[in-house]
Amino acid sequence: MGDDRRLAAVVALAQGMAAAHTPRDSWRAAALGACRALAGTFAALSVWERELGLLRVLVNVGDRAADEEEFPEDEAYPVHRFPEITEFLHERWITGGEPNAWVETADGGAAGEPGYCHQRVAALRRRGRGSCVVAPIVLHGRAWGELYVARSMGTPVFDRADADFATVLASVVSAGLAQTERLEEARRLAFTDALTGLANRRAVDVGLEEAVERYRREGTVVSLVVCDLNGLKRVNDTLGHAVGDRLLERFGSVLSLCGAMLPGALAARLGGDEFCLLAVGPPADDVVKVADELCRRAGELELGDGVACGVASTGDAVGPVRSARRLFRLADAAQYRAKAEHAARPVVAGREGPDDPVVRLADAPDTPDGRTVAERRRFRGRP
Repeated sequence: MGDDRRLAAVVALAQGMAAAHTPRDSWRAAALGACRALAGTFAALSVWERELGLLRVLVNVGDRAADEEEFPEDEAYPVHRFPEITEFLHERWITGGEPNAWVETADGGAAGEPGYCHQRVAALRRRGRGSCVVAPIVLHGRAWGELYVARSMGTPVFDRADADFATVLASVVSAGLAQTERLEEARRLAFTDALTGLANRRAVDVGLEEAVERYRREGTVVSLVVCDLNGLKRVNDTLGHAVGDRLLERFGSVLSLCGAMLPGALAARLGGDEFCLLAVGPPADDVVKVADELCRRAGELELGDGVACGVASTGDAVGPVRSARRLFRLADAAQYRAKAEHAARPVVAGREGPDDPVVRLADAPDTPDGRTVAERRRFRGRP
């Protein structure tokens, strides 16, 4: 491959990773870009799981064998089997510059002393590949994993020039992975409440919109639990805001624990003393049981005065739910009623018959004279 074509391949690889929206997209773009740049027929990207001593495959692309999935769940290899990889992972290259890629061929020694060559060469033969180039990846100055590109049997084997080029590609991949990490961290911060570590209101808004769209398309049950932590103002006024923050953190932990009882539920802090759980899939009764458990556990917290909890679900008789806003208003109205009645258990929208007062409040129009606000105040027992 000429210099111009290799430069174009490097640019294409970098652009592909830059356009990725998720880590999986980034991994796939890295493997595909390297495979094309090196005229390979197969490529994989793997990461070193330091705590487990495993080299775990993140993605396989190209002509995959029957036992190779695109995004494998459990394809991993103990690094102690591979002496050359082990040396790289121990970062013995660190005083002598970046580690270089190397080439293995199916004609290499596959018997004798067990080790790296034995494993890699045997794999090439087993999968009908003639050669491979392995390029170590360094991220933030530490060994991160490897880029692996192979060619099928009968095609030209990789040579030293290919290995040198693979070393360059690995550096490009490393830069792309670093960018992906930064973007993921930015996304995490954008959708995370800084105090509790739970999701924030923005994450709930996005998740609820997607969930209601799924409900409208597939009929999947969507449930929302809205909570108001009682007694926070008293704690802040008498014990200080640091203690109030501790109460918020502790309730956040309780909410997270209860949310784990509902597969895939999103636990979030909406702001101030308001929290919520968003559940997609579980039956409404299961969500109510978890909300009941949440109320019980909140009542046992050392600080505060329990929680006012409202539940709304498309699985209950709440009428048509055509928007995320309506489901939120239903849960919010249920929470207001729980607050007004000092209820120790959750109030559930739609379970008091055709004229359910919670549903009536949620569907009341917002008018300039503040009629809806006045009705909520009556729920709270205020004039």
